[in-house]
Amino acid sequence: MHTTEAFRLDGARALVTGASRGIGRAVALTLADAGADLALSARTEEALKGTAAEVTQRDRAAHRVPGDFAEPAAAGRVVDAAADALGGLDIVVHNAGVLPARPDGTPLLVPLSGSDQGDWDHVVTVNLNATAALCRHAHRHLTASPRAGLVLMSSVAGMMGMPMAEAYAATKAGQVSLARSLAAGWACDGVRVNALYPGWTRTDMTAFAYRTAPVSDWLMAHVPLGRWAEPEEVAWAALYLASPAAGHLTGQALVLDGGVSVPDSGLAGIPKPPSPFAGA
Repeated sequence: MHTTEAFRLDGARALVTGASRGIGRAVALTLADAGADLALSARTEEALKGTAAEVTQRDRAAHRVPGDFAEPAAAGRVVDAAADALGGLDIVVHNAGVLPARPDGTPLLVPLSGSDQGDWDHVVTVNLNATAALCRHAHRHLTASPRAGLVLMSSVAGMMGMPMAEAYAATKAGQVSLARSLAAGWACDGVRVNALYPGWTRTDMTAFAYRTAPVSDWLMAHVPLGRWAEPEEVAWAALYLASPAAGHLTGQALVLDGGVSVPDSGLAGIPKPPSPFAGA
């Protein structure tokens, strides 16, 4: 196989969740560029119109399979609808996830001691329970594929922890543990399972931070590369994990964080701005 062919997905049938915006949208477009046909999932069908249009502009199929993963049966319905629309599944990139949010949709960052149990339960339901349900339902479709790959979109918060977003960090750590367990258990079925640890990435979810200079400056002072990741950079890593180029890679969590997970972010002894969250 030629090197460029190793990163192609011509004819592959892929489900991408959380595909309406941010990292999920970038993943969907990147997989389409590589030759895959797509089933796209988000909470509503309307939210998927833009991504679906961009996929079809690339001459790839784009099927909208909406579902709200806060509903217990939604993940299974989405997987089965995607497989029906595409005639099977070769690739699943599960990107959908939530933080606790205020009524206006902005993230609600509150220490665990001052948080509401309902917020915790909602994050666990969407980020972890739905992930398990999605994997459970995807298994029978993926085992029928000779090129099966499952990618779970975690977060560097799951590796390092994230004060004031403990539920999010715990569920993201749980996704990586699940990926490792499934990789070992599903290897005999020919299904590769990996995870991605993105760091601070410029998306709608992080707009509250990158659009606020003191917060953004403080966060980037802890990133050795000194900048936010773009969604496309995460998508390229997801493409690698889903492609033949990673054919012997399973049970791993690829870190894409600009170096923030290096102990003390690789900047030991270099003064950093005071935290804008001090005293919160």
